[in-house]
Amino acid sequence: MKVVAINGSARKDGNTAILINVVFDELKKEGIETEMIQFAGNPPQGCIACYKCFENKNRRCAVEKDILNECIGKLLEADGIVLGSPTYFSDVSSGMRAFIERCGLVARANDYMLKYKVGVGVVAVRRAGAIPAFSSLMLFLHYNQMIIPGSSYWNLGIGRNIGEVLNDEEGIQTMKTLGQNMVWLLKKINR
Repeated sequence: MKVVAINGSARKDGNTAILINVVFDELKKEGIETEMIQFAGNPPQGCIACYKCFENKNRRCAVEKDILNECIGKLLEADGIVLGSPTYFSDVSSGMRAFIERCGLVARANDYMLKYKVGVGVVAVRRAGAIPAFSSLMLFLHYNQMIIPGSSYWNLGIGRNIGEVLNDEEGIQTMKTLGQNMVWLLKKINR
């Protein structure tokens, strides 16, 4: 089994990546392969509403000049998906928003091609505004008919400077529980 994470943070290996890696640690303990794609320095652009994905139905976006189609290819091969974003003005980053727009439209154009995959959202936040960001990630997963495990709290970690999320004991425990629940669900689905 394999789980792929899309990290929408503009900071490579920042707090969002740290939280994703806490989830990954639980998956790795059970022999599940993991891979993280980070948008830092290479975010996708927003959807241009060309609707070529509905014409082509080839599981790809017609815009070829950025990382999006690479992400889609990795997600199609995965059993599970982790979407991670920092909180920017009470929502996901612009890179994650672009991913949601374009990947969501391509998925819809191709019979909801991500359905039945296990999906989770993870949010890093400095102080407040994480719930709208978390909702954006969860709505994408829900709309795409993915199976979503819960955790012991909403999947967020508090910290501004890189590494500060590690001081959020409840946030770290929430990520560990999320990883454990993701393992349980993946095993149930893939037995």
